[in-house]
Amino acid sequence: MNKLRALAVLLVLAALLSWPCRKQTGVRGIELAVVFSSRVLTDNLFTEMTYRFRLTPSFAPLTEDHRVVAEIAVHGRPVFRDEFGPPVPTSKWEAGREYAFTRRIYIPAFIDVFSPAFRGTETAGLSVGLVSSSARAASSRLVVYDRKLRFAPAPDFPLVVYLSGWYPPETDASDPWTSWRWTGQEARVAIDNPGRDAVLIVRGTGDSAAPPGQKVTISIEGRVLEEFRPDSAAFEKRYSVSREWLGRRKDFVLVIGVDKTFIAAKTTPGPTDQKELGVRISLVYFR
Repeated sequence: MNKLRALAVLLVLAALLSWPCRKQTGVRGIELAVVFSSRVLTDNLFTEMTYRFRLTPSFAPLTEDHRVVAEIAVHGRPVFRDEFGPPVPTSKWEAGREYAFTRRIYIPAFIDVFSPAFRGTETAGLSVGLVSSSARAASSRLVVYDRKLRFAPAPDFPLVVYLSGWYPPETDASDPWTSWRWTGQEARVAIDNPGRDAVLIVRGTGDSAAPPGQKVTISIEGRVLEEFRPDSAAFEKRYSVSREWLGRRKDFVLVIGVDKTFIAAKTTPGPTDQKELGVRISLVYFR
């Protein structure tokens, strides 16, 4: 695809995706509009997803609280899921009102540009539903919303390579959407220099078994971006990285370190599990 053709595709996508889509859902009296902050959707993307639930006069109050479940699937294969309780519990929703809230989401890389079937963009299905907090089975959804989205490949995808100081990836057996990697005392990541301004995002979670006051340091090439204490809470750190700062080097090294480690056997029973852990990292994103 030449540059002019690629530009035309992006302009068409921008026109299609910059408009909100409002749709009557499977429950009478509820209309849902979904808007993304990114004008062009790609894979490997952080974006904000805004939900606007408008309740018409015919809305019948929900007798219990429900969770919002959003899923994106490509050719029937799920690639993204986000489940959460809305800021205003659904049991308090009232007819004639609108409830809007925004979530920052990460859409993982899923487009195979080398596939013979790839034609420049990929179509995915977005579904949003309300699921009873007391019965989360898919069949218990009260509201189902479906929309087709078109994704372009992520442009200038800098390669992120995990070097030393990392343990193998782990996944929550009860939640396949949740995965992470533990660091040791110091974990290193090599990242391609894109030659432009970029954003670095690090997501992770502290651990209740970590030493009190454990401090995490994030740095690039010896320059400290931030020092913080994660405690046992989830965190998302976002940094603007300038082209001038990265210079002309081919790549650079990101370091995530801790001042205090702990032994895995304290959180995972087993006499042979003696891994020395730092902090749990779920994502390193640079774009």
